[in-house]
Amino acid sequence: MHALVWGVVMLLGSCSKDSVEASRSPEVEIPAEAISKLDTKQDLDVLLNDIGDARYVLLGEASHGTSEYYTWRAAITRRLVQEKGFKLVAVEGDWPDAYQLNSYIRGTGTSGSARETLVQSFERWPTWMWANEEVAELAEWLKRHNQAQATDRQVGFYGLDVYSLWESMEEVQRYMRQTNPGGAQAAAAALQCFASYNRDEWDYAQAATTIASASCADELENLLKVAQQQAEASPAGDEAAFNALQNALVALNAERYYRTAIKSDVESWNVRDRHMLQTINNLAQHHGPDAKIVVWEHNTHVGDARYTDMANAGMVNVGQLVREQHAAQGVYLVGFGSYAGRVIAAERWGAPLREIRVPQAQPGTWEHILHQIPPANKIMLLRPLRQDPNLLQRRGHRAIGVSYSPGAEAGNYVPTILPERYDAFLFIDETSALRPLKQ
Repeated sequence: MHALVWGVVMLLGSCSKDSVEASRSPEVEIPAEAISKLDTKQDLDVLLNDIGDARYVLLGEASHGTSEYYTWRAAITRRLVQEKGFKLVAVEGDWPDAYQLNSYIRGTGTSGSARETLVQSFERWPTWMWANEEVAELAEWLKRHNQAQATDRQVGFYGLDVYSLWESMEEVQRYMRQTNPGGAQAAAAALQCFASYNRDEWDYAQAATTIASASCADELENLLKVAQQQAEASPAGDEAAFNALQNALVALNAERYYRTAIKSDVESWNVRDRHMLQTINNLAQHHGPDAKIVVWEHNTHVGDARYTDMANAGMVNVGQLVREQHAAQGVYLVGFGSYAGRVIAAERWGAPLREIRVPQAQPGTWEHILHQIPPANKIMLLRPLRQDPNLLQRRGHRAIGVSYSPGAEAGNYVPTILPERYDAFLFIDETSALRPLKQ
């Protein structure tokens, strides 16, 4: 399969069977004290209190095309910035594209607005994931916030993903031309190695998998080495050198991702999520031991894979890895879900976006259970529920990617032990579609 994997349910053939089994299970009772209403920004107090002093806060989403997931994550992010001093926002987007928005909100970009920046920067399908009204509104808020802050206290916006092979090489070359002629030659050599593939990652990956001499991995290893040397020679905290170093890392791991995807969806998933963890770690290290980071990704990346059937398939994810590495510094995972509504998605990979009706959640799933418990929109704190064996059963938990077929709804559920997979869960009973800036 050459489509990039955005919905992990595409990989897990057992989902449909487990969801059917869950639908036969008796409904469970959730203690009233674990649930609070979610109507206003002030209702987030209970969540902020539970987050406490955690340095890593990961905010999920059950789909990439739901407005409320973005607006509530934005509301949480604003409060984390204002009340807890978070200054890093990292999202499931390409590093070079997100860095353009980072420049805008820090006041160093050339665009006149967040909307202009998003439309110009995020060109890879699906553009609506970040080029949307919801993100534009948050970006304008971040820019206004930064204008009142010293440079070292400003909030940055960064991309975690691994897809930007050519774009990242070109960014390194652009930087090296200004700072390091030898580094510019290394970037040119890497680009030349890929030149015959006409910016087709899968054409390259197929060739490199079939013919060892077609691989450009050595050129990218050398480019990363040069970027590391340049960063070490630069002043501490040099943002331009860090940007170039991260782009070199993206290029190296992108080559590895595409080449691995030819052979294994599971292993390429792991390459991708380990790269995202490495980027989180690099951001935290670059910005210092006091820097707190909020991450926006799909539930399939945020929710700990060990408490789903992802683990059975040999998959890891960001939430699991951050918990394993940084528990001592505080890690807090927030999942999202809904009962029904509307979503922006495509019928198949690469197809035009459209607004799709999300059917009511299937009986026995977590979404169906939560729909029956008032209030309609709610926050559920999960850590106290880990003592109840009735709640530690795997039940279906809906996951919608950028391509979505309501007609195959049974396959859209990931069997999940909800109280272990997340630390809190935000449930919006009826959701609306995201507002893309371009079609």
